[in-house]
Amino acid sequence: MTSSRTPDSPETKYQRVMLKISGEALMGDQGFGLHPPTVQRIAQEVKSVHDLGVEICMVIGGGNIFRGLSGAAQGMERTTADYMGMLATVMNALAMQAALESLGVFTRVISAIPMDQVCEPYIRRRAVRHLEKKRVCIFAAGTGNPYFTTDTAATLRANEMGCQAIFKGTKVDGVYDKDPVKFPDAKRYEVVSYDDVLAKRLGVMDASAIALARDNNLPIIVFSLDEPGGFRGILAGRGTYTTVCG
Repeated sequence: MTSSRTPDSPETKYQRVMLKISGEALMGDQGFGLHPPTVQRIAQEVKSVHDLGVEICMVIGGGNIFRGLSGAAQGMERTTADYMGMLATVMNALAMQAALESLGVFTRVISAIPMDQVCEPYIRRRAVRHLEKKRVCIFAAGTGNPYFTTDTAATLRANEMGCQAIFKGTKVDGVYDKDPVKFPDAKRYEVVSYDDVLAKRLGVMDASAIALARDNNLPIIVFSLDEPGGFRGILAGRGTYTTVCG
């Protein structure tokens, strides 16, 4: 279900988008936790797109606080570890909410695990209504189930909300054939197919998320979150990025 309203600015063709970022993106130069200036900078990027009239969904990972898979690798029972990771995403979502609302952007944190004292439970129709009212919706606690990543949660929510694209903010400006940090001769794709991402294990998102996006013809745009103004620029078709599509 997509809103019938169009963006207030002709600068972008997108009406409703999902922004997926990792929990590590909120760490800044720290090795753990939240770096408030970095959270504020990302919030400014989101506000700049919100000011265009674009309806924004967000999913933030929890790896800066706790990663379920890492906990399981150290001997913790996987289901428990994954639930702890889901709670970490709620903490990140609340931090981003505080930063956005300090900038005057109305926001709702919507959790797949009910915790009514701090955020709303996930109800699809209510979430769609928040978007239509130009509130940023931050979806937390993944899908509410263990064994699913926040990449899959972002793709699921993007489909449920009728988003036109997923914007995956990373530390690099697109998808490369190999790690550009380790290999100076790495080549960036302008466009790459879902099937190539899966076959070549390009690491854009996990396989479940890519398959879900492919099955619903939902493009994934991979860009650098570290580039000032990059999110808004790419929405307008400028800048450097990779599009994953059919």
